[in-house]
Amino acid sequence: MSFELARKIADAVLYEGYVLYPYRRSAVKNQFRWQFGVVAPRKWSEEGGEPWEMQTECLIEPHGSPVLDVTVRFLQVQGPESWEEGVERTIDPRGVSTAEPTDVPFSITGETPITGFVRLSAERIDGFVKFRVRIENSTEFEDQDRNAAMRRSLIGTHTLLSVSNGVFVSLTDPPQDARAAAAQCSNVHTWPVLVGKAPERDVLLSSPIILQDYPAIAPESQGDFCDATEIDELLTLRVMTLTDEEKREARATNGRAREIVERCDSIPPEMFERLHGAARSVEGFFNPPNEQPESAGIKVGGRSLSKGARVRLAPKRPADSMDLFLAGRTAVIEAVHHDVEDRVYVAVEVEGAGGGRYFYFYPDELELPGKET
Repeated sequence: MSFELARKIADAVLYEGYVLYPYRRSAVKNQFRWQFGVVAPRKWSEEGGEPWEMQTECLIEPHGSPVLDVTVRFLQVQGPESWEEGVERTIDPRGVSTAEPTDVPFSITGETPITGFVRLSAERIDGFVKFRVRIENSTEFEDQDRNAAMRRSLIGTHTLLSVSNGVFVSLTDPPQDARAAAAQCSNVHTWPVLVGKAPERDVLLSSPIILQDYPAIAPESQGDFCDATEIDELLTLRVMTLTDEEKREARATNGRAREIVERCDSIPPEMFERLHGAARSVEGFFNPPNEQPESAGIKVGGRSLSKGARVRLAPKRPADSMDLFLAGRTAVIEAVHHDVEDRVYVAVEVEGAGGGRYFYFYPDELELPGKET
């Protein structure tokens, strides 16, 4: 039982919303922090604050007597109020039997101690085992200030579970014989999904952010942006457009903001191109006319060019952020296509960008390689 493959996803959940673009502490969106996976003191919660509890219920197909390893992960807020930081904390019940309930009390020391319970229990339903992880914050708290409450809260809280002598059942898409039992699982402020390598079912992540089974970090990604809506390519470009003064402030905000700015500023063009994604298949996307796309030709600078000819890229329709990086680059024509409206598109492979990746341009966006742009 190992959480290794789930760690990258879990880390992205842990630091969700930690610091947001434009990554400056003075930015309005960075003035109201700690919004995801909050488990607050109970009294604060009952007076209208964030929840004081988080509950995961998952379904296990038993192969004997299931035994679980559980890790509850969260951040504890510490540091000066001018810019607070989150310190990673874990509670790690191991070798948990489903035969009887177990309460695991915890006391997290620090500038503002946090106390509570992780309550573990199980029951049999229709031949399956419903396993419950309930996280409760019992910290004494009398203040009315949210910032003070967050310093006594679990932040970015999520749970990792692994099982032996059984496998987890997907609650996103349960099999027919498990649907009635799955419908009886009650998840409060969190949602469990299978993680790891499909179709393995021995590790589960219960996240306060909605995910699908087997979530994965895109291989093109160079690092986290602390934003669930992130598009790496877009945020990289936006960070690049910050002024020098804004970048200095972002670097001074905290270590994660500094790492994001420095990563974006130093990313080489070939790595940026990877952020644009990969075309897995273009079959059926084009509807070419009688001539084959590999042999079709176009006119560029008064010359007829076809597959294998070198051209210089001169984008004229800046609808794509990659235009900033492809302008002026040389490429090789791979095919000429016509779409269903008989518009011509030229598939090119950029020289030095690695094989197997095509970009598409109109013919008037191509120049002869000897022509200056």
